[in-house]
Amino acid sequence: MGPIGMPEMIMIFVVILLLFGAKKLPELARGIGKSMGEFKKARDDFEREITRAETDVRVKDAPGKEAQESGRP
Repeated sequence: MGPIGMPEMIMIFVVILLLFGAKKLPELARGIGKSMGEFKKARDDFEREITRAETDVRVKDAPGKEAQESGRP
């Protein structure tokens, strides 16, 4: 199975048009767009939290390693 081509995309669009009607399509597209935006925002927030936690762990570990290394002969 390869990527979806133009004929398949047209067929999918026609089926969606038949199921939801021309008046509902802009509303449906707007809802999907908002959902994708919220998902992207949540993903970015999650990645930022993970990066911040990783940085905090590295900062906490760094002084401990220096103290242990300086105490060795």
